[in-house]
Amino acid sequence: MQDSTTLSTLEEIRAISFFSTSLSSKETIDEILWDITKNVIHRLGFIDCVIYTYDYETCQLTQHAAYGVKNPFDERIHNRIKLELGEGIVGSVAMSKSAEIINDTSKDPRYIVDDASRLSEICVPIIINDTLFGIIDSEHPQKAFFTEKHLHLLNIIAALCAQRIKALNLKTKKNFTKANQYFKKLEELMRFKKLYRNPNLSLNSVSEALGISACYLSSMVNSLLNKSFIDFINEYRIADVKQNLNSDRYAHYTIVSLGLEAGFNSKSAFYSAFKKHTGLTPLQYKNDCCVLS
Repeated sequence: MQDSTTLSTLEEIRAISFFSTSLSSKETIDEILWDITKNVIHRLGFIDCVIYTYDYETCQLTQHAAYGVKNPFDERIHNRIKLELGEGIVGSVAMSKSAEIINDTSKDPRYIVDDASRLSEICVPIIINDTLFGIIDSEHPQKAFFTEKHLHLLNIIAALCAQRIKALNLKTKKNFTKANQYFKKLEELMRFKKLYRNPNLSLNSVSEALGISACYLSSMVNSLLNKSFIDFINEYRIADVKQNLNSDRYAHYTIVSLGLEAGFNSKSAFYSAFKKHTGLTPLQYKNDCCVLS
């Protein structure tokens, strides 16, 4: 007779095998996420499952795929919601990158009601190369429904998800070269049209200007330059500021004005990006240039 430990191990092996096999045939992130939400319910006995993805441009978590009440038919989400980083239990797990089980949501002030109030919640982050990709989230009307075994299995599923997405990204990366016509056009828009000076510039607006999807643009920049779209844009803005800091033409500008002129939409965004990319504040950089000149 098999004991509970053996059974648990067998269940884990079966789950790993099933999800690994199922995900290996998926060729897009959408397919991966929808497949996980559906099979988490079928294989683990949950009543709902939602996967949020994190957007580093807006700093928001958006419901990307779901199965259960949130998914009445096809691949559609009823009342799709967005959360700020740190907002709700999902936002808290996204910020800490640490999985959580909430046995009684009625006693947790972070809990946010989505389609219905439920008493248990489990949240597991999807991490790719130490970077947050998204959150697997599930709720249940019964208190203390989720167990450590559920948590362990969801962590494995999240790891398999990350592994498959990394494989797809590597495959996509091989298809991009710097001879890519869209990349050339993108650089032209930045260098000659100085598109980066638009403070309302977004991934969507640039992708429309190029005639490609936002997803393709983001993947292209990430694959060719190994950086996010917003970092790519901010590098042009910072180069603009650095060029003008000690220019006679802009001598009457304040440092903040130079940042706004370059396309940053606030003082805090300007200072934060400048420090991130140079290791110095704009004033420190200006003073260092004066000493060297």
